[in-house]
Amino acid sequence: MATSGTRSGSRTSAPAVVRASGTARTKDAPAVKLRRLRERGTVLLDRIQGTGTQSSGASYYLILGSALALTAIGLLMVLSSSAVESIADDNSPFSLFVRQSIFAGLGVTAMLILSRWKPATYRRLAWPGLALSVILLLLVFTPLGESVGGNRNWITLPGGTSLQPSEVAKLGMCLWMAAVLAAKERLLGNWKHLVIPVVVPGAILIVGPVLAGNDLGTAMILMLIIAGGLFFAGAPLKLFGIAGLCATALVLLLVVVSPNRMGRILMWTDQGCETTTGLNMQSCNGLFALASGGWWGVGLGQSRQKYNWIPEAHNDYIFAIIGEELGLLGTMVILALFGILAIALVRTVMRQESLFVRIFAGSIMVWIIGQAFVNIAVVTGLLPVIGVPLPFISYGGSALTVTLAAVGVLLSFARTSAAGRKKPGGLIGRLRQHTSAGTR
Repeated sequence: MATSGTRSGSRTSAPAVVRASGTARTKDAPAVKLRRLRERGTVLLDRIQGTGTQSSGASYYLILGSALALTAIGLLMVLSSSAVESIADDNSPFSLFVRQSIFAGLGVTAMLILSRWKPATYRRLAWPGLALSVILLLLVFTPLGESVGGNRNWITLPGGTSLQPSEVAKLGMCLWMAAVLAAKERLLGNWKHLVIPVVVPGAILIVGPVLAGNDLGTAMILMLIIAGGLFFAGAPLKLFGIAGLCATALVLLLVVVSPNRMGRILMWTDQGCETTTGLNMQSCNGLFALASGGWWGVGLGQSRQKYNWIPEAHNDYIFAIIGEELGLLGTMVILALFGILAIALVRTVMRQESLFVRIFAGSIMVWIIGQAFVNIAVVTGLLPVIGVPLPFISYGGSALTVTLAAVGVLLSFARTSAAGRKKPGGLIGRLRQHTSAGTR
């Protein structure tokens, strides 16, 4: 009887334990689920950011490989799209290709040299870089300056070599802005230490001369670079709202006072291509090129729109020629390479410990990826026509050389591993702080 009583007791007590434990699990389930979700968010951020030397090496080779692949495609498409106009101008069909190849060689050399420099070296060059940028921009308004397409944004150096100072100013702006904001790291919580030392001098010294040369497209890219630097410095989001409204008002004012810009805006809103002999000639024929390319394209070198239907097809509208000759597949390859480059740059920026390096690399990332997005959006009709080249691909020695040099800077940062990194600033920092606090 005793034995059976013991068994009976055990049978009655076991369900109570199960019920008790089940009740505990039921009460703790929401907290457990929330903790697991936050842990998954942290894991996701870690995967995006990457950790250790293995991730650093992967980002390095992704940046290098995508940049070189885009440059090689650009050289090929410059040869294809410029040959017809070169022959029409009684020049060799290889003249622009050879010239672009020389600048590509200079750019790759600068990239390899800069990839070996340390952040301290860059930081010492911040103010000299700004001074050089301002001097070159001001030389545009001297007898050395030259107007192209209604924009006074070129200088002709002794020997006949042309240089676009605004391309140098993009890299100089990124470097100087990173040095200034990093020096004020402890004061960045006050908006005055973000606006006064960066936005006001940058607008006057860099954006001002570019606007004075009537180059609104490049000025917009420079303003985008400034916004990117402030974002990676951890500027409050309301500051971007105010700055965005001011920038929009300025752009609208510049559009209203310029009949050419107003005509382009009206043409873009109309989206009519019944006649293609006016301001819509470039945009409409670009769309025709993309449409005629279909899935696989008409064949490399077989474009019909490059026969002076698209003016300067090897420059701002080279993406349309890619779509016509290589089809949708070719354009998707370009987008994929820029996507790979963007992912590698995000990983590199998020992994950085130094505020200076994070702002410098982040500004370059916003510049290259943002400019590529703007150019492709213009060609596909999502934005009105803006004179902005496609990085690595459009013809232009100054742009290609400086962009490859900027890639060298990114490679030098991707080479380092941030074992004891600080919490990143900006939106990523706030996301990581939220997930970390929830996990704890």
